[in-house]
Amino acid sequence: MRTKIAIKAHALLEKHFPERRVFLKSDNDTRFIRLRPVTQLIALAGSSALVAWAIVATAIILMDSIGSGNFREQAKRDQRTYQARLNDLSSQRDTRAEEALAAQERFNAALTQISVMQSELLSSETRRRELETGIDVIQSTLRDTMQDREAARSQVAQLQTENGDSIQVAASTAPMDFLADALARTALERDKVIEDSEEALLIADELHQKIATMQEQNDTIFRQLEEAMTVSVAPLDRMFRAAGMPTERILETVRRGYSGQGGPLTPLSFTTRGEKPTADTLRANRLINQMDRLNLYRLAASKAPFANPVKDAFRFTSHFGFRRDPKTGGRRMHSGVDFAAGTGTPLYATADGVVTHAGWSSGYGRLVKIQHEFGIETRYAHQSKIRVKVGQRVSRGDRIGDMGATGRVTGVHLHYEVRVGGKAVNPMIYIKAANDVF
Repeated sequence: MRTKIAIKAHALLEKHFPERRVFLKSDNDTRFIRLRPVTQLIALAGSSALVAWAIVATAIILMDSIGSGNFREQAKRDQRTYQARLNDLSSQRDTRAEEALAAQERFNAALTQISVMQSELLSSETRRRELETGIDVIQSTLRDTMQDREAARSQVAQLQTENGDSIQVAASTAPMDFLADALARTALERDKVIEDSEEALLIADELHQKIATMQEQNDTIFRQLEEAMTVSVAPLDRMFRAAGMPTERILETVRRGYSGQGGPLTPLSFTTRGEKPTADTLRANRLINQMDRLNLYRLAASKAPFANPVKDAFRFTSHFGFRRDPKTGGRRMHSGVDFAAGTGTPLYATADGVVTHAGWSSGYGRLVKIQHEFGIETRYAHQSKIRVKVGQRVSRGDRIGDMGATGRVTGVHLHYEVRVGGKAVNPMIYIKAANDVF
């Protein structure tokens, strides 16, 4: 049975792949190679497999090349869109900074005007009280004088009734003349008092009108200042909360650091001279407290890295978090963000602080570390040139070095880190939180 199947298979192969001989001739000899049907079938199958593999491999390489090209184009488009967004955010930041500066100037001018008007209001209130006291004295004197006059008239009438004609004979005597003169002087004084009283009432009415006008002006100014403070303080509060910083604890830290130093942080209040505070005084004190809070926010913001270390044109090349290591190809934590620009691009401190390191540091290359308030530290790595020294105190916006490619890098860029309590956090938290304020 097996022999019959083998014979039939051989016959079928002979029909399609007849036996062939390949002759190899040399100078001295001639040899041949017999190609049996099975050998030809195996050679044909191997050649077909090789051709199929070549076609599939070529298709895969071609598809991968097309896909890589589309990915690069998409990456370039995303990069251009992101760059345009960054430029737009930078313009908005500059506009907000100008608006904040103009609001601060308007606030200072309005506060000066409030101080002047408060002084005038206190002076007017003092004059009004003095006039009211004078009016009370004049009215009391007038009542006493009129009572004395009526008593004198009653006495004269009583004397005339008791003495009859004798009082008429003695009317020309000195005592009656003295009484008449006293009555005349009393009448003149009464008329004078009445005239003074009417004039004092007119002056009091004018003062009341002036006080009412000043109160309306004060209310308008207070309302504008309250709106300005709300517009100024609320964005700063949101900025600190967006960065995950507890606002009350931060402000208390700044206040303790400046206690007893005087200046803008000294608590202010209008004197009430031992009297119950008026509504305007309480309102002004609330504004002053808000102004003090705004100043504390301003000082705290300068001590936290709410700024960008690169002010020239740049592009983000690597974000915070796990990524593929450009050197080894493995997965590795990237503890900062990378800003790419030209060699020598200026680098700036993002907050007030003290330089704790300025030199070479292994894979960081030329590195600058700055210690800030609230346990925050910033790092600026791979610099081509360092422009600060250890122990130097820097302010936000001070130039600390130049962008380079020192240390463990694949190109020119700045590696920027923010560490809180020694632990690396995403620097973009602070940069994005400040975009709507600065």
